[in-house]
Amino acid sequence: MSSSTIEQLQQDLHPPLTRHEALVESDRCYFCYDAPCVTSCPTGIDIPLFIRQISTDNPKGSARTIFNENILGGMCARVCPTETLCEQACVRNTAEDNPVRIGELQRYSTDHLMQTGKQPYTRAAETGRKVAVVGAGPAGLACAHRLALYGHDVVIFDAMPKSGGLNEYGIAAYKTVQDYAQAEVQYIVSIGGISIKHSQVLGVDISLDQLKDQYDAVFLGLGLGAVNQASVEGQDLEGVVDAVDVIRELRQSDDLTTLDKGRRTIVIGGGMTAVDAAVQTKMLGAEEVTLVYRRGVDRMNASMFEQDLAKVNGVMIRTWLQPKKILGDDGRVTGMEFSYMHDADGQYVSTGETLHIECDRVLMAIGQQFVAGDTNDAIELANGRIQVDEQKRTSDKHIWAGGDCIAGGDDLTVAAVQDGKLAAESIHATLQE
Repeated sequence: MSSSTIEQLQQDLHPPLTRHEALVESDRCYFCYDAPCVTSCPTGIDIPLFIRQISTDNPKGSARTIFNENILGGMCARVCPTETLCEQACVRNTAEDNPVRIGELQRYSTDHLMQTGKQPYTRAAETGRKVAVVGAGPAGLACAHRLALYGHDVVIFDAMPKSGGLNEYGIAAYKTVQDYAQAEVQYIVSIGGISIKHSQVLGVDISLDQLKDQYDAVFLGLGLGAVNQASVEGQDLEGVVDAVDVIRELRQSDDLTTLDKGRRTIVIGGGMTAVDAAVQTKMLGAEEVTLVYRRGVDRMNASMFEQDLAKVNGVMIRTWLQPKKILGDDGRVTGMEFSYMHDADGQYVSTGETLHIECDRVLMAIGQQFVAGDTNDAIELANGRIQVDEQKRTSDKHIWAGGDCIAGGDDLTVAAVQDGKLAAESIHATLQE
C-alpha cells in the first residue's frame, strides 16, 4: 500500500471551513422566521440563530446554541446525512441555487469551542441521585451529559474497550479523522459527574436487576449488537466477512498495510455501511470494488451524496441483482452468482436470468439487529426492539431507552442523540418527583 493511499484514508472528507469561508457562507442564509431546516433537524437546533451568530463572528455563542440541543453536534456535523435533512429543507435548495452548507457551518462553530477545551455549561449542584447508562454511544453520551448538567451522578457501562459506540467503531475513517470520536467523548465527560466503565457486557458482567437495585434510574443505549445473516449458499467460505467488522478493524488499526483488501471485492447492501466499506476498500488499493443492491437506486438507504461518493472513488454500483450463490474453490471465495430482478406491478421478482461476477472477497452489509439479551424478560419489545413511549420510557418505570435499540427509531446518530436528550429530561423530572 502506497503512502498516498494511507494519506487518502486519513484525509478529511470535508476540510473545515476557514473563518472567511464561514462568514461568506453564513451570509447566504435568509434567517427564515419559520425555518424549515429547524423542523427537519431531529434535535431541533435553532439553525438560523447559530448561523446568524457565525455571521456576527461569534462562533462560541453559535456552538452553545448547537450544544443546547445536540451535545454531539460536532460529530453530527461530520456524519449526518444533512443532504436529506436540514440542507434538503433549505429554501435555497432549488434548481438554480445550492442549499446553505449547514453541516459545515455547524462543524466550524463546534470545532472552535471544543478546541478551547472549555465547557459552555456549569454543572448544577449535586442532587445525590445516581443514574446508570448502558452504552457509551451517541444516545448514552447525550443522556449522560444532560443528567450530569442537572447535578445527577452518572455511571456509563459499555461493552467495548473504547467509548463512542458507532462513532468510534462503525463510521468510515475519512469522516472522523484525528481520533475525533475520542476527543468528543472527553469533551462531553469534562462537565463532571460522569464515569465510564468499559468491557462491561449487559447480561454477563452486569444485570438489569443489579442496576435497578443500585441506581435511581437506568437508561439503555445498547445499539445493535448483531448483523443480519444472509441465506445464501456459500456464505461460510473464506473471504466472506461482515462489513461492520471490516470498518471496525480499519478504524482500530495502527498499520493499514496489514489489512486484507482483496483484489476484487463485492459489497452486498445499499446503506451507509455498504458505501463506507466499499469506498474504504477501494482506498486501501483493491483493483475492483462492486457494490450490489437487489433493488433500484431510489430504494437504497444510502443518500445520493453517498452514492456519488462511491462512484467518484471508483466503486461500481450495480442494482436489481439478488445474491443467489457464493462460489468457491478449496474453501475460498472465487465469485458470486446473482439473479436479475425487476419490479412487476409492485412485486419484486426474478427475470430468470443470472449473472456471474468474479471476486476473492465478499463484504455483507445487509443490516444489523438488536440482541435482547438480559432485557428480554424485563421490558416489553416490539418488532424485536425495545418499546418506549414519547418520553423514551420502557414498560418498566425505572428504565428508559433510546438509539438504535428502540422500536421505530431512525438508526441515525442525530436521532440517537435526541432520544438520549429526551430520556434525560424525563429521568430528571421523575427524580425530582
